[in-house]
Amino acid sequence: MNSKINHLDDVKISKRLSYLLRHGAIREGLDINPDGFVSLVEVLQKLPDCTTADIRRVVSTNSKNRFTLVEDEDRGLQIKANQGHSLPSVNRLSLKPLINPNFQIIHGTYLRNWNIIKTQGLSRMKRNHIHFSKDLNFTCGLRRTAEVFIFINYSQSIENGIEFFESENGVILSPGDEYGVIEPRYFSKVVTRDNKLLSSNNSTN
Repeated sequence: MNSKINHLDDVKISKRLSYLLRHGAIREGLDINPDGFVSLVEVLQKLPDCTTADIRRVVSTNSKNRFTLVEDEDRGLQIKANQGHSLPSVNRLSLKPLINPNFQIIHGTYLRNWNIIKTQGLSRMKRNHIHFSKDLNFTCGLRRTAEVFIFINYSQSIENGIEFFESENGVILSPGDEYGVIEPRYFSKVVTRDNKLLSSNNSTN
């Protein structure tokens, strides 16, 4: 096998890529474009035990489609994370505005966070967006270990200027309000994994 890293370590490669492409590019001296792309040659310099073949495999097999790898005619192979960035300079991601979706917008979190969220709302924290899923199948936008599911009232949110977008891998993103927050008044309902109702708003999506 030509790869220097065993396939069992693909998770480690994915985590390292996520850090470099979402958060650490500038700190690590990588030239990251506003659209999130970085030269694969530069990335591989930060992953000395990894090959181009390893990267291709991780990108193609990642269950959440976290990365995009493209061949640029002038710049060669370029790679980006599709969402999850905390770098303010990455502000031209390929995001599709969400207009009148025919699905529910759901944020997954943990019981330990609920007491703060129910009073202060959802915050994008250090990231550029708050992440949501289209459903409860844990494919994109939801952690498999999430214990609490917050359903968002899309209509009310849009009426008050909160925008939503869909990333290339199907994750729903929102920058929140001017403070980077989606307040609890925009939660249509909140339930636990075992369907216990924690909160409900009579308004509907």
